[in-house]
Amino acid sequence: MSVAATAGPDILSEEFAADPYRAYRVMREQHPLIWHEATQSYVISRYADVERAFKDPVFTSHNYDWQLEPVHGRTILQMDGREHSTHRNLVAPAFRGRDLMTKFLPVIEQNSRDLVDAFRRDGRVDLVDQYATRFPINVIVDMLGLPKSDHEHFHRWYSSIMAFLSNLSGDEQVMAEGIRTKEEFEAYLLPIIRERRENPGEDLLSTLCSAEIDGVRMSDEEIKAFCSLLLTAGGETTDKAIASLMRNLVANLDQLEAVRADHSLIAAAFAETLRFSPPVHMIMRQPAEDVELSGGVVEAGKTVTCLIGAANRDPAKYADPDSFNLLRADLDLGRAYTAGANHTAFCLGRHFCVGAMLAKTELDTGIAHLLDAMRDIRFDGDAPPEHGVFTRAPTSLPLTFTPA
Repeated sequence: MSVAATAGPDILSEEFAADPYRAYRVMREQHPLIWHEATQSYVISRYADVERAFKDPVFTSHNYDWQLEPVHGRTILQMDGREHSTHRNLVAPAFRGRDLMTKFLPVIEQNSRDLVDAFRRDGRVDLVDQYATRFPINVIVDMLGLPKSDHEHFHRWYSSIMAFLSNLSGDEQVMAEGIRTKEEFEAYLLPIIRERRENPGEDLLSTLCSAEIDGVRMSDEEIKAFCSLLLTAGGETTDKAIASLMRNLVANLDQLEAVRADHSLIAAAFAETLRFSPPVHMIMRQPAEDVELSGGVVEAGKTVTCLIGAANRDPAKYADPDSFNLLRADLDLGRAYTAGANHTAFCLGRHFCVGAMLAKTELDTGIAHLLDAMRDIRFDGDAPPEHGVFTRAPTSLPLTFTPA
């Protein structure tokens, strides 16, 4: 049995941050299992291994005890078995089906329109600053029934929490800021939760306060932790998905025009963006017993860093994986937003992203509004680079356009 490599690309290096896709190729081909000393984790990159880490029950999410709990409190992501299924069933109805379409689609549409109206006549826009970073946070704040005037607080909080989660190098200042954010968010939200229990409304926060399954209700602390998770998971990832999807379309103008002509293709463009340039590039797992993977054995209790960005470009899974093609035949669009997806961007199996359909609805709505408002969309200068290691997308997306 070969032992995990300790050489190979370093996920904390400047070279990796500049172009992880080149490193991913080397990892998949030559170093499918790397022991990374700085993060004290095994790094896996092949689709088959990442898929297994997300689906096989031997891989737990106990890594979130140290990775998430210090900033969020204990969340649904850390739960197993009956506790996990009960809590997932308490929160899931708001993010799919009738509730999503009747209660929250109007919120999504109004927030997108308001943002687009602010720049639609200008002929130029930085789509990250003026739209992508604002839209999903505004939607979540409205869904929860919180005041829009607190938007800047939310943006600061979720940026701080995301910095904590992606702090692979262990920067102590980033850690301290994350802990401080948790305390601020608790002081802000817990009184509001108590008030909603007394005077419930039609908002998501009231729904979470009153939801009950088999006599089980969420505690104030659990609701606060879920809202904290929702802000980061639903804010950061969706804003990066919007930026990356629009960058991918503007870089492939034939595909942009195809989507403009047929808005039903937005879902395909989003699914291909999740494969080609996913918002989250790595997720951790922790096996409960020794596990054999490509390249060696991972011992029980060790952290495994699953490289979503590498798995989603594995040539063993996809033809021509380094090309963006919204019409590709080997991406299952029928299941792209379900736990049975054949890309790894939303995870897979029991911890599949509960907000996948909310994200799809936001992207379907937002991209349609953008394309309806903007003609002749081009980059204002060169195509902007992606930034980030844990999460990754353009940090700025300057575009020129002809107002429609």
